[in-house]
Amino acid sequence: MGRGKSNDPKDVKRKEKTKMQLKRRIGCFDGVSFIIGSIVGAGIFVSPTGVLKHSLLNVGVALTIWTASGLVSLMGSLCYAELGTALPFSGGEYSHIKRGLGSLPAFVFIWTSTFTKPASNAARTLLFAEYATQPFYGICPAPEVLKKCLALAVLWSLGILNGRSVKLATWVQIVFTLLKMMALSVIAVGGIVLLVGGRKENLARFEDMFGSEMPNASQIAEAFFQGLYAYGGWWSLNYMAEMKNPSRNIPLTVMTAVPSVIVFYLLVNISYLTVLTPKEIVSSVAVAVTWADRVIPSVAWIIPLSVAISIFGALNSSMFTLGRLSYAGSQSGHLPVLISMLNVHTCTPAPALIFSTIIASIFIIPSDLIMLTNYFGFSAWLMIGLTCASLIVLRYREPNLHRPYKVFLPVPFVMVAMSFFLVLAPIVWSPNMQYFYAFLFMLGSLIVYLPFVHFKLHFAFFDKITCYLQLLLEVSPADGSDESKCE
Repeated sequence: MGRGKSNDPKDVKRKEKTKMQLKRRIGCFDGVSFIIGSIVGAGIFVSPTGVLKHSLLNVGVALTIWTASGLVSLMGSLCYAELGTALPFSGGEYSHIKRGLGSLPAFVFIWTSTFTKPASNAARTLLFAEYATQPFYGICPAPEVLKKCLALAVLWSLGILNGRSVKLATWVQIVFTLLKMMALSVIAVGGIVLLVGGRKENLARFEDMFGSEMPNASQIAEAFFQGLYAYGGWWSLNYMAEMKNPSRNIPLTVMTAVPSVIVFYLLVNISYLTVLTPKEIVSSVAVAVTWADRVIPSVAWIIPLSVAISIFGALNSSMFTLGRLSYAGSQSGHLPVLISMLNVHTCTPAPALIFSTIIASIFIIPSDLIMLTNYFGFSAWLMIGLTCASLIVLRYREPNLHRPYKVFLPVPFVMVAMSFFLVLAPIVWSPNMQYFYAFLFMLGSLIVYLPFVHFKLHFAFFDKITCYLQLLLEVSPADGSDESKCE
């Protein structure tokens, strides 16, 4: 009599453990928390002045630009929702560009992101350290060494947390997103209460919103650029291959998170304008703190605390998505193979998280390096444009690809045009040699791509290093390709 399949729970559990795959553990509410956490950082609390400044203090124009920037971000997120539901892989734009436009553009993307995204995380941690330490030093500046040590501690704590458990990282994201939204609610509700009160000085800025000097086309474009920067992070959901039921949850998450941020941003800006004049807003170092000193002076301390909480939540979300980007790049052979391995105990991309955290740490130690990455801002919109172009290419090249959600086709064309305008605008209006150096750096990816990816040059001693690190970190290659690895 032949042996049947064992129903022993221990055997079943052992078989499940042998499957080295990312698990689908992120629900719709978790996804909303990640998107909102990625978008809402310190900017809305500290310096929402760029739009108002470039609008020449015209309140009506500024609020219109905040709304328009949110709608453009929503259009972009809907394009990404189609790609995310049709191709629910980790890696976000990288995976979509590779499928639509080929290996080389995808490699240029990951080459650039490998440095710019960790640098952005380094800047966030240093800003968090600034807000966390300054209250203990009063009017005196906190020591640089202390801020850098705290920044490194926070960076590695989140790196370890994300490498240990997806559930724990998701729980942290939900908690910190709720806390930051509570802080924004305090500001928004405070403004509504003052407006309903009907005091003349509170209503003055809204009686003739478009009455002041109108900005010219270049100033409106610059204000628009500032508004879009404030909404940055809407693309983060497509990095998460662990989303449960992506066909349903990705569009639902996007349509919940992005409009919510648009509403909150408008209400918070209206609240600022209710309490402060446009000139006071533009001249304030931290607008939310100035607002709190006027409206809730006895508990004004909650605003600096809220800024630190907001930065921490945005950093956690960024580290989570960056780990998935490195993981996807390694699976495609664009980064060392070790980075695509998963921890044998937790099935998390621990090597990818360690890799990105090490690079971010390098940027923190000599923090002047972060300034160099400011000139790579155009690359973010270049990649968004390429991603939306990939959607258009796939519509015509793979018409039978299963698409649970399809965006209205003119939308990606608008996004491509908008993206390339935003790439060229700062270079044309403010030409700088640093932009040329940044472009050369991106082209420098060819020096790596041709020998190591195209011609597959390989050194045997790398295998020994990989084997040693694999044993040290207790990691193993994922089962199956990126297309089939999620359960």
